[in-house]
Amino acid sequence: MSMPTQGSGLDSGYHPDAGAPHTATEVKGSSLGDLMRQVTTDLSTLMRQEVELAKAEIRQEGKKAGKAAGLFGGAGFGGYMVALFVSIAVWQFLDNVMDSGLAALIVAVVWAVVAAVLYSKAKKNAQHVRGLKQTNDSVQRIPDALKPHPEGVTR
Repeated sequence: MSMPTQGSGLDSGYHPDAGAPHTATEVKGSSLGDLMRQVTTDLSTLMRQEVELAKAEIRQEGKKAGKAAGLFGGAGFGGYMVALFVSIAVWQFLDNVMDSGLAALIVAVVWAVVAAVLYSKAKKNAQHVRGLKQTNDSVQRIPDALKPHPEGVTR
């Protein structure tokens, strides 16, 4: 029985792109138990690496989203203050030519239209969220033999 030429797990320096770790003669000389242990170890390593990739990608995208959200929040507050004072000024201007209640209603209707347009644009932009592209691409490369097929399982 030959010893594995490559260790298992992340600590041993295993890298999925490193190529086949064993030659045909080494595999022929191994017991079925050793081969199953190696396959199980490699699958475990693959799953750990996929989880780590997903975590890293989520952290990276989360930092970008958090920074953008903070900046949008600050810009939104500034815009709110401008809109508030412009609205009051328009209300006061319209109050000079018509009833105060009607002037306030006109300003409110204008803001309702603005809010509807912004909501529509936000909904369209939310549909273009990227997600975990690298993790999804990596998982797609896992062989079909390793993926569960519940419709083919009988008990």
